[in-house]
Amino acid sequence: MSPMQPVRMVVMGVSGCGKSTVGLLLAQALSLPYLEGDDLHSAANVERMRSGTPLTDEQRRDWLEAISQRLAQAQAQSAGIVVSCSALKRAYRDVLRRGAPDLQLVHLHGAPDLLARRTAERVGHYMPASLLDSQLAILEPPGPDERAMVFDIADSPETVVVRILARLQQEAAGGPGA
Repeated sequence: MSPMQPVRMVVMGVSGCGKSTVGLLLAQALSLPYLEGDDLHSAANVERMRSGTPLTDEQRRDWLEAISQRLAQAQAQSAGIVVSCSALKRAYRDVLRRGAPDLQLVHLHGAPDLLARRTAERVGHYMPASLLDSQLAILEPPGPDERAMVFDIADSPETVVVRILARLQQEAAGGPGA
């Protein structure tokens, strides 16, 4: 089996899908740095979301560029990184890929009622459950050319991480899904 190359990975999906939990667990399992993409939002964007106002593409631009810069730093250092970022539209993912052309996506998806329940049950997050519908409305699932692994959030975060690691090992070995 060939050794795994450093991965630059974005765990993506709508609010409540478990991006942060899966991203952190995955980064720990791979011994890679983890970046919570939400931490790079401007104070103005956080306040907009807190008040229930969906962000426009223009308002997301600087945030996506900041994440792309972090991915580019990892790429330049031949280092791996795991980032959580909603990355809802292909155009947003294109910005991220400018920083890391070999970007690996992990798209977490689930039934709308499960996503709504999880979003409503979150404590201490500025993103209100009321914005879930707007995220689902603009979500463009990754296309077949976008190097995306897709996982259902009905499974536990730990199970999803085990499956991601298995897929990465398969790819490193040149097996199916590579």
